[in-house]
Amino acid sequence: MFKRKAKEKKIKSPRFQTFRDAYKVTKSVKPWISIALIAIFLVTWAIGIAIGFAVDHPVYFGFIFLPLSLLTSLLFFTRQAGTAAYSSIEGQMGAGASVLMAIRKGWTTTPAVAVAKNQDMVHRSVGRAGIVLTGEGSNAVNQMLNEERKKTERFAPGVPIALVVVGDENGKVPLRKLQKHLQRMPKKLTAHQMREVRARLKAVGGLSMPIPKGPMPTRAPKIR
Repeated sequence: MFKRKAKEKKIKSPRFQTFRDAYKVTKSVKPWISIALIAIFLVTWAIGIAIGFAVDHPVYFGFIFLPLSLLTSLLFFTRQAGTAAYSSIEGQMGAGASVLMAIRKGWTTTPAVAVAKNQDMVHRSVGRAGIVLTGEGSNAVNQMLNEERKKTERFAPGVPIALVVVGDENGKVPLRKLQKHLQRMPKKLTAHQMREVRARLKAVGGLSMPIPKGPMPTRAPKIR
């Protein structure tokens, strides 16, 4: 009875749920992921066993390379899950907000502080780098960003404000690189100043809007 309860608790753990959700998303975008993971595991393990035969210790090297094979497969899956997560929400309304809100440390994001009829929108993030206004949508979102900057300056005068537009064109930040772009911005506020800015802007709020759901990496993967 105790073992059954422990097993049920383990299956329902948040970490297992997150991994399962990530696998489902990755599988839907990249149907070949299962075969690739098995192949990487077997090839890595086979290399270890082959080295073992070469030095006359196949069992020892097979044992050593077993966790290494699992780790290699996991690292590959993590990378693929990251790109799949972005692909699954790219083009959806509020995709930028979903990525920004997945940054767990150092930033707080208020989605949709401004929304146009054509679904262009602006999100506001506050961190040690100051205030970042992120726009996603058509080219008209640039005007929305400028208007929102003027509005934000009234509530937080003197605070650095950066404008970001999500997109793959020149001068824009691709969705898959959005988290990394914010995390690499130089710090201009102290922790105390950042909390004050958050408190000032908390009353401004945002609009109610749907946010794409699904596992989202807290750190953008490296894209070559």
